[in-house]
Amino acid sequence: MTTVPDPTSHPEDATAPDPAADVFRRALRDTALLLGALTVLGVGVGALVAGLAGVWGALIGVGLALVFSGTTVVAMLRTLHSPPHVMAAVVMGTWLAKVLVVVVVLALLRDLDFYSRGVLAAVLALGVVGSAVLDFRAVNGGRVPYVEPGSPRR
Repeated sequence: MTTVPDPTSHPEDATAPDPAADVFRRALRDTALLLGALTVLGVGVGALVAGLAGVWGALIGVGLALVFSGTTVVAMLRTLHSPPHVMAAVVMGTWLAKVLVVVVVLALLRDLDFYSRGVLAAVLALGVVGSAVLDFRAVNGGRVPYVEPGSPRR
């Protein structure tokens, strides 16, 4: 006896790649690679320019760039299949949280002199702008369909 496959079920969907998730994973991977390279270069250049203070400035700058750039992509990836209002709430919440973290960290560091402000600013700017460019590249190069084949008509 043979069974007739159900035409409404799509077993290949369970293992089918998710193009939107691929875009966010690419953005996250590229951002991690950028920040890794920026850590190495920032620490090296910071050490040459400002000694140990430059090293600390580079490390703090990369840490802040990671918080500022990584949280949005992670939030989008985690809420990818959620309703739009949930995704919007999570993204807004993470945006508020990361801005608060950056402001608090910069306020705490304001009167301290163990780090180089110039190196921190340069590394932070390169990290955030570079991450935004990589996010744009991931979204622009992503192959996300406008419609899903086989989905019911509305």
